[in-house]
Amino acid sequence: MLKNKHILISITGGISAYKILSLIRDFKKSGAEVKILATPNALNFVTKLTLQNLSQNNVYIEEFDIKDWKPEHISLSDWADIMLIAPASANTISKIAHGIADNLLTSVVCAFSKKIILAPAMNCNMWRNETIQNNLKILQSRGIEILEPETGFLACGYIGKGRLCAINKIFDAVKEALNYSDILKNKKVVVTAGGTIEDIDPVRYISNYSSGKMGLAIANSAYDMGAEVVLITTKDFECPYKVVKVKSALDMQKAVNEEFESANYIIMASAVADYRVKNYSIQKIKKGNEDTITLELVKNPDILAELCKNKTHQTIVGFCAESENLEHNALTKLERKGCDFLIANDISRKDIGFEVDENEVLILNKNREIKKLDKAPKKIIARKILECISTK
Repeated sequence: MLKNKHILISITGGISAYKILSLIRDFKKSGAEVKILATPNALNFVTKLTLQNLSQNNVYIEEFDIKDWKPEHISLSDWADIMLIAPASANTISKIAHGIADNLLTSVVCAFSKKIILAPAMNCNMWRNETIQNNLKILQSRGIEILEPETGFLACGYIGKGRLCAINKIFDAVKEALNYSDILKNKKVVVTAGGTIEDIDPVRYISNYSSGKMGLAIANSAYDMGAEVVLITTKDFECPYKVVKVKSALDMQKAVNEEFESANYIIMASAVADYRVKNYSIQKIKKGNEDTITLELVKNPDILAELCKNKTHQTIVGFCAESENLEHNALTKLERKGCDFLIANDISRKDIGFEVDENEVLILNKNREIKKLDKAPKKIIARKILECISTK
């Protein structure tokens, strides 16, 4: 799957730089062409000769070491299909976030218009630093994928979060990114994510456990496939595309309707509350002497059903979270709503679905055909869902 792909690996100064040696070999064994860009400090941990032998290419270090008419930061940017920065130090992360281009690595990043994956590694206290976390959010908002470090024993003697993530995870992330197609180019994809919040009074509300992770994964994958993306969400996400923050089901309905006419795909991954409080109290409800309290609820509009009823050219995708009889309940909902596709997942399992990073789903279409996607990271599930619905 990586045959003839051009991978630019950028190594910064950190003890985990030695782990990248096995990653280079794995990419080469998979058929990829690999070039190495190392900061001078990286060579305190791995040698230039070792990197050259493993990559079978020159190692790029100095910014003005120009071997032909084309400056290195431009030629490397043009050559690479993807740029991986691993390990990424706190210093390099901060420079990239603020557009500082004072060495070859950061200059390449400034010129790079394709996918960038960044795998940080540092002391746990540095990782928790507010400035570093803010800089990571800036990078995510620009479309840079962050592979968060793992928790464990660190070279400095601490135990905490900061260790470079597993090499196989980095390998899989690069492979996944390189195998995205542009099948959604010139298409507009609207995705909803997160559980809606229905206020009771100024301090209380009704909601659910939806984290919005599946919707976010779908929005990110659609963006990587070339789509114009609008994410309508109840959560705070930093994204390189349009994000509309909403709160209640009525807010979400309004936001979706505003994007409806120009959309090609609408994917309702959010967990919309079925009911809201009939009479919202503008003042906090005080605890009285009664042992019980009664709230009168009214139905929220069925956003998915309304979209399906009014669609013209759009492909509408619904989601179905069930705790029992998954296939039967999903087929019933598919027919009742009238959507083109329905994605069903089993929320009774703790290893998939709400608030975790993996999922396992059924994809149902309007012809009652069912396709199972086995348990995998949500970003992989997201890509497969988009491939399925875009080739109907």
